[in-house]
Amino acid sequence: MTSDPYRGQLNQEQREAVDHFEGPVLVLAGAGSGKTRVLTTRIAHLIHEHGVPPDRILAVTFTNKAAGELRDRISALLGEAPKGMWTGTFHALGARLLRRHAPLLGWTNTFTIFDAEQSLRLIKRTIEDVGLDTRRWSPKAIRGLLSSAKNQLVGPQQFVEDNAESFDIFARNVAKVYPVYQQSLRAQNAFDFDDLLVKPVELFESNSELLEMYRNRFQFLLVDEYQDTNRAQFRFVELLASEHRNLMVVGDDDQSIYGWRGADIRNILDFETAFSGAHTVRLEQNYRSTDVILDAANAVISENVHRKGKTLRTDRTGGELITLVTTSGETDEARWIADQIEARASEGPGLAYREMSILYRTNAQSRALEDVFRRRGLPYQIVGGVRFYERREIQDVLAYLRLISNPLDAGAFERVVNYPRRGVGNTTLERLEVWADAEGITLLEAAQRADEATDLPKGGVRGLVAFADLVQRHSALASQLRIGELLERLVEELALLRHLADEGPEGEDRADNVGELIASALDFDVELVEELEGESLDHFTELDLFLQQVALVVDVDRHDPNADAVTLMTLHNAKGLEFPVVFIPGLEDGLFPLSRAYDDPSELEEERRLFYVGITRAENKLYLTHARRRRRAGEVMYGRLSPFVDAIPPSLIEKVATAVMNEGGGYAGRRSARPQASRSIDLGSDDDDLAFDAGMNQDLPRFIKGEAVVHDTFGSGTVGEVAGFGRDLKVTVHFDTVGTKRLLVRYAGLRRDFD
Repeated sequence: MTSDPYRGQLNQEQREAVDHFEGPVLVLAGAGSGKTRVLTTRIAHLIHEHGVPPDRILAVTFTNKAAGELRDRISALLGEAPKGMWTGTFHALGARLLRRHAPLLGWTNTFTIFDAEQSLRLIKRTIEDVGLDTRRWSPKAIRGLLSSAKNQLVGPQQFVEDNAESFDIFARNVAKVYPVYQQSLRAQNAFDFDDLLVKPVELFESNSELLEMYRNRFQFLLVDEYQDTNRAQFRFVELLASEHRNLMVVGDDDQSIYGWRGADIRNILDFETAFSGAHTVRLEQNYRSTDVILDAANAVISENVHRKGKTLRTDRTGGELITLVTTSGETDEARWIADQIEARASEGPGLAYREMSILYRTNAQSRALEDVFRRRGLPYQIVGGVRFYERREIQDVLAYLRLISNPLDAGAFERVVNYPRRGVGNTTLERLEVWADAEGITLLEAAQRADEATDLPKGGVRGLVAFADLVQRHSALASQLRIGELLERLVEELALLRHLADEGPEGEDRADNVGELIASALDFDVELVEELEGESLDHFTELDLFLQQVALVVDVDRHDPNADAVTLMTLHNAKGLEFPVVFIPGLEDGLFPLSRAYDDPSELEEERRLFYVGITRAENKLYLTHARRRRRAGEVMYGRLSPFVDAIPPSLIEKVATAVMNEGGGYAGRRSARPQASRSIDLGSDDDDLAFDAGMNQDLPRFIKGEAVVHDTFGSGTVGEVAGFGRDLKVTVHFDTVGTKRLLVRYAGLRRDFD
């Protein structure tokens, strides 16, 4: 090859980004502007035109799926695979670094990665260990604060120093949990998901020689979806790129939608400050949507204040107007959407079901849609909800595999020591744990030596010894067998499929899921992993690598674009995808944007960015629907159309109403500056299940975090969070008997507990 023919496919702005060689560059890539083409072509250009060896390049993507697509496209451009190049998500790259260097931090190379469910179980146990009540102090809330602290690079010691004497009782208690939780992870040779971001930073900051080695190794860094990076991810990039400064970040500040989980939009807004002299390129040519859709998107996002500023344009002039539909309720809304999908699939040339998608603000909105789709026999796939790897039966099998891989994993031991039943009850397990602690040995070793303990029942001893023998035999096999064969043997010896089938129809589905897990293990290609790693992995088993891959799977990776089914997903999961036809239901004030967004201008801007993301997923046709009343958290709520829709020029919209509305079945409602509410008592424990707010009254009672309160139905509890004011005042209360509830104060009837 003597020329660079693939550059001819780029527009002027894309070519400017690709041609940039050394030094920092910020690529502001609007929705549908071909950012993946820019990333892949730049990497191919670096290798082909500038002679940069592939193993000197590090590319960070948002999903594992995107990493695979990036490698495939580069291979197609170059005519060969870019051997030695590191590509993956921040979490995957962090796990990769830790596989090599974890001993420097006190872990072994064969550590376990705890997923969300496993870390939550450990947090719950830790809460109990430090003497707190899990009914009063929500494990999920504590996990959220721990995750936030880690993503901000605040370690246990610093957190304790900052919060041990805090007036915030919740933070004070989390300060008790954090160091013990981290010690428990270390004792089990495990990292949680956040550690995969934090620990590589710790590695580099504590080992200058290691940092220098990787700085020299990776002379060119490329980071996709930079607007969604948090403090830990920024620091990781800064450490690697601060000397050679050959850093390209690609992102769109208008699509920064993960602030609720730690992403910091300032990373992209302040990039030129962090990396002085950075060159900025704006990609504003959209290749996805019609100008009707883009004009609407531009109008919506222009109302945000904190943004770099750009205007999407397209050569696709004309196209269908945006349809705005008024429905009477969520069932009417779901029926109308199903009608349109059936019509689109059957009329004229017809659209395939996979070309249509429904994007909603909260997972709870899928229920009415699923009910209608099932009754009509419409094919659909849900991205989100109960994840495959979080299903009970899958977690059980994975717990066996984790324990076989890592004998220190106490959580895995406890989960499956009596599954299927082998006579190890709670009393036996509790006594075993006491004895293991006294002997200073692992639970697995204690099980193996159970006959030495004096207070264990004979039946329990037999079960424990048999269990330890099974795990140890399969641990030995793990170094000899492919992961698929190992898993088949394990499931067969446990007679797991028979046990599940005995549970009835639901058990048969669970057995099918285990079969699917076995199939994925049989398909696992360790040779591909070795090729991507660029070095021998002889010191790891296939089991280790399989478990790592499973731990790093995210929802969007599992979206199957080839399945002929309508895709249902949240707007957060939809980022990066596109569909010819898109429906966005639930556009009521208080649901989208969520009521809580009015408490913080930055949250309201993020909600608007989320709407912008939804609009720009549509290629040809966009439907917006709203319901005059909707059942949420057990109550019927009445509300008005989302103010986000008001920003769309009327000339771009056609307004229609469902047959039920035209027959007078709707609720007119009155417009106001804030969402309207019917009577609402319990707003539920899910952050997304917030009722519509009403006006303001400064005479209502006030509550503070940590205050003891009493409710006539739920009993005594402690205020955990307070949001809003006046008639909008909401509190999250951790009740002693019923768990966490979110309440609207003006209806809750809460009283201060002076006892």
